[in-house]
Amino acid sequence: MAGMTTVPSYAPSLWVRVCHALPRLDLAMQMRDNIFIPDSWEYQQTLLVLSSLSAIALVISLLVVLSFLIHYCCCHRGDRGEGSEEEEEDEDGSTGHGYSGKKGRGICCVTWVAVAAVTLCCVAIGIGFYGNSEANDGMYQLTSSLLTANYTLASIDLLISDTITGLQLSVSGPLTTMEELFTGSKPFLVSTRNCRRLSENVINLLSSISLAQSSVVTGLGNDTTNTLMVNEDYRWLSYVLLLLLDLIVCLFILLGLAKQARWLLILMTVLAWLALFLSWGSLGLETATVVALSDFCSDPNAFVLNSTNFNTGTSSDVLDYYLTCSRRMSSPFQQVLTQSQRALSNIHTHLSSLDRNALPQFSKAEKSLREVQQILNSTEGNFHQLVALLNCRGLNKDYIDSLKGLCYDGMEGLLYLSLYSFLSALAFTAILCSLPGAWRSFPSESEEYEDSDSESEDPFTSHQDSKRFLQWQPWL
Repeated sequence: MAGMTTVPSYAPSLWVRVCHALPRLDLAMQMRDNIFIPDSWEYQQTLLVLSSLSAIALVISLLVVLSFLIHYCCCHRGDRGEGSEEEEEDEDGSTGHGYSGKKGRGICCVTWVAVAAVTLCCVAIGIGFYGNSEANDGMYQLTSSLLTANYTLASIDLLISDTITGLQLSVSGPLTTMEELFTGSKPFLVSTRNCRRLSENVINLLSSISLAQSSVVTGLGNDTTNTLMVNEDYRWLSYVLLLLLDLIVCLFILLGLAKQARWLLILMTVLAWLALFLSWGSLGLETATVVALSDFCSDPNAFVLNSTNFNTGTSSDVLDYYLTCSRRMSSPFQQVLTQSQRALSNIHTHLSSLDRNALPQFSKAEKSLREVQQILNSTEGNFHQLVALLNCRGLNKDYIDSLKGLCYDGMEGLLYLSLYSFLSALAFTAILCSLPGAWRSFPSESEEYEDSDSESEDPFTSHQDSKRFLQWQPWL
């Protein structure tokens, strides 16, 4: 009884229900249903509208960055003259490096803004690595479950093919020979013909079962599953490269701020622009994928039932049996299997009767009779395996596992990737706004050269430094 209560089941998660409840608008800004119909142009329009939100956010980010660039380029033109006057007034209170107090506070402010943005970007990168791993785990569970289901379907087809081939060989070979030997004995001839008729009946019954060609549970063959695995590998690698790009940009920005290397920050600014476009672009793709996946995961049985029935022509009773695997439903193959089992049992009864009664009189029929019995034993073994594989529990478990991998881990991973893209886009927007102010506040090479020359030419500075050095040496 404990095994009967642990039937695997699937229920949409909270995130699936939340994303599925989002309103949908088409390109004409009219409300549309959220039923998962990927081939419908109206449904594709709703996904395009949701993806376009990231494009709007990208435009806003560009406007924000552009406003800051205009602020630095146009509004700070007079800062150099004012800064030089302040430096002359505060020359005695300076540290000897050519920075005024206002200028030092300015570079400190933009530097901390850049550091905070880089820190946010690093947090987003960590979230992205976790989300990429979760999405990959979900796709791996999906593809492995589909491969297992396809292997089961192929095994069913192979058992049916072997059983039919064996029965056909028995009909065309030893049973025909036995009919020729029992021509003079009507009872034995009738039993042999009954065996032929029952064998042909089993062949017809088993020929009506064909699941491997229709892919009843998944609707996906091994080729399609392998394609999914290859595409997932490319997707995972693409996100890893994107995350590494963001990480390299963040690390070198920190290095450029620490070393006050203007050329390095300019190079990282260019890469930050690239990362900004990639972040908003990936967010648009992730948004459309998350919403489409939530629509599918909210009612996957309906989509699989309609698409598989339309593409393969499999009956809805067979599909519903394997998709739901309810205890209240009987197997659609129950009648076929029962009739086949009875036919095989009757063949076995006729062969036992011939073994007892016919062989003492027709010793030449022993070889043919033994061949038929051997084929029948092999057929009964294949039949028992076929009955076990045709039960809905195995295929339904693979189907539920594939749904859990796609709709639980895969959905969670995509949500984390969406959060990563959003946070990284905000971080790079802040970085692009702060970096121009940071590298403009750095001293130029000419200023550093003049500072070094002034310090070397100042006799009082050199005399005071030597005096301090002598005072520091107690033995001199």
